[in-house]
Amino acid sequence: MSVSLRALTKRFGQQTAVRDISLDVEAGSFFAILGPSGCGKSTLLRLIAGLETPDGGEIAIGGETVASRSRHVPPEARNVGVVFQSYALWPHMSVRDNVAFPVESAGLAASDRKQRVEGSLDKVGLSAFAARKPASLSGGQRQRVALARCLAQQAGTILMDEPLANLDPHLRQSMEEELALFHRQTGATTLYITHDQREAMALADRIAILWEGRLLQAASPETVYLRPASESVARFIGRTALTRVEVETVGAGLARVRAGAHALEVRAAPQARAGAGTVMLRPEDVEIAGDDGAPRARVLHASYRGGFFEATATLAGIDEPLVLHLARRVAPGEEVPVRLAGGWLLPQDG
Repeated sequence: MSVSLRALTKRFGQQTAVRDISLDVEAGSFFAILGPSGCGKSTLLRLIAGLETPDGGEIAIGGETVASRSRHVPPEARNVGVVFQSYALWPHMSVRDNVAFPVESAGLAASDRKQRVEGSLDKVGLSAFAARKPASLSGGQRQRVALARCLAQQAGTILMDEPLANLDPHLRQSMEEELALFHRQTGATTLYITHDQREAMALADRIAILWEGRLLQAASPETVYLRPASESVARFIGRTALTRVEVETVGAGLARVRAGAHALEVRAAPQARAGAGTVMLRPEDVEIAGDDGAPRARVLHASYRGGFFEATATLAGIDEPLVLHLARRVAPGEEVPVRLAGGWLLPQDG
């Protein structure tokens, strides 16, 4: 089921939590809503679920308008399943009863209800825990109970509100794999709310960046990382250095720019133009050069990241410290020869 938002706005008193957001989520996709705490992500999810009513705009699910100024379809009639950060499990019910809860009102025969519940528990590997109470389960197991409940509900759209936030770091990667498997099994349109860009990059087909209630960019993870639409997106996603440049020539998706004594060719949007601009430099845009007269960056700080060292270093002519990925340990104050091998010219109107 597709999800479509048109000029969606939500206010709480004088604060606008969601501001004029228009967005299309394709049926069957895994779509991440990414942004810092307080940017409006959870409010957006609650609007789609029907737990909040918009102050302006419209929401359509599967082509049917479910929220507008004149219409509000209640949550239970939207065919939407929700996995909350707290998992929202009934503590006095067994795992089986928690999963069965949304199925009780589906009008199914008892045998069909049982088959759907048992099949959902089996898919998430919890059949052996069906009689237990949620308090006796680990965080990862409680997460799977919430997923099994969505499976049993057979919702066409699944909304997940930071579902991994309460898990220990070592559990998150395995749960990411389970979420990806869950999406493949159900084929449901999945909207995943998170402030963790690594999670969003790992799971989503498309990512929308929210900032102070506004939609900054919606695109594939690769596009958001390599071609951010604005300085805010560039700074929020990944490690980066921004520097002012003079754009000399533009053509065929590339631009020749100059930053101090550095002349380099960078990626550019079709609408890029000559003049003053800003270039984003990711770690992969900075190569470690040989000792052959290459400019030298002075290391400010270095950390071991497992398999490589990550350092920040200043380079004459570049406004902000570069991020370097190195094969060896370096010390603050050490100079490293570098070559600027690329970058992205931010849209001048971004």
